[in-house]
Amino acid sequence: MNNLSEQNRQRRTHGKKHYPTNARNILGQTARILFAVIVGAVMFTLPASCVDEEEFSNSPQGNFEALWKIIDEHYCFFDYKKEEYGLDWDGVYNKYKVRVNDRMTNEQLFEVMADMLGELRDGHVNLANSADFSRYWKWQEDYPANVSDTLLRRYLGTDYKIAGSLKYRILDDNIGYIRYESFSNGVGEGNLDDAISHMMLCNGLIIDIRGNGGGTLTTAERIAARFTNESVIVGYMQHKTGTGHSDFSKMEEQRINPSSNMRWQKGVCVLTNRQVYSAANEFVKYMKCFPNVTVIGDRTGGGAGLPFSSQLPNGWAVRFSACPMYDRDRKPTEFGISPDYNVSINDSDFKRGRDTIIEFARRLLTR
Repeated sequence: MNNLSEQNRQRRTHGKKHYPTNARNILGQTARILFAVIVGAVMFTLPASCVDEEEFSNSPQGNFEALWKIIDEHYCFFDYKKEEYGLDWDGVYNKYKVRVNDRMTNEQLFEVMADMLGELRDGHVNLANSADFSRYWKWQEDYPANVSDTLLRRYLGTDYKIAGSLKYRILDDNIGYIRYESFSNGVGEGNLDDAISHMMLCNGLIIDIRGNGGGTLTTAERIAARFTNESVIVGYMQHKTGTGHSDFSKMEEQRINPSSNMRWQKGVCVLTNRQVYSAANEFVKYMKCFPNVTVIGDRTGGGAGLPFSSQLPNGWAVRFSACPMYDRDRKPTEFGISPDYNVSINDSDFKRGRDTIIEFARRLLTR
């Protein structure tokens, strides 16, 4: 940024490098538990960031400065979010700095820092200590759920099959139905072989990932590989190369190569809602690149930055999006992916015990 004030320039160059680079060093015991239980359900599985941060005093003001600087130098969506909604990170500093003083309690400091991070509007940005875990969930809170456990129990019944973390059955119109609730839950190649083999004679397949907040990116790739017969470019990603907001490597291809195991050859409908996030968002991005796949439901929640971790002088853990990812047209998917057909559950269907989104997919697959 060419018009930085001298004060901001000094903030960006102050201090000595000292931060540890291993996740086991940067996260305290309670923070690790919080990340495993809460964050793991909605994130890509990725090692902690190998970044060196600046040394600040272990005081409210020092910790505030350290947090602002970590994000300033390593967060990956500043330019995009400035364009989308006018994010001004220097302005954010000035807005929240006045709320910090060395007489405040840890609880008060945590609240100020959490509010500051909320300005990024990013579900991959979190602050954790032994007492609390900050999060930004408005990417899904202000939207209809478009999924109902009551309705899902009607479609799955009680005699559905379970392969790893996949729940699946054949519906009465010979459409295969797979329910997958979290990419944090493992699915092996053998599980996928068994599920596909069981539904091989079906007329089509529904993969329902509504409410799936993400998890392990390799699982998303493993499943997607069952739906292509050739290597396909499904997107691009970049890496930070410096501390400037625009310091990135060239875009690198993301490819899905066909699985060497059983592959599905017929029509597929992927069901989405706003709670589809992170690795699940990536899965939708991959699947939209395959000609036999249709995405139905609501726009996904997004979350297209690979998260890295660091720590503050007081030991609090901070996580942030560090590597941006894009779709095959080189457009960001940070704020979600639109479906091919925007369909919501309507009240009349719900009262009759029908899931509008599933029924739409069934009709599409039996044409």
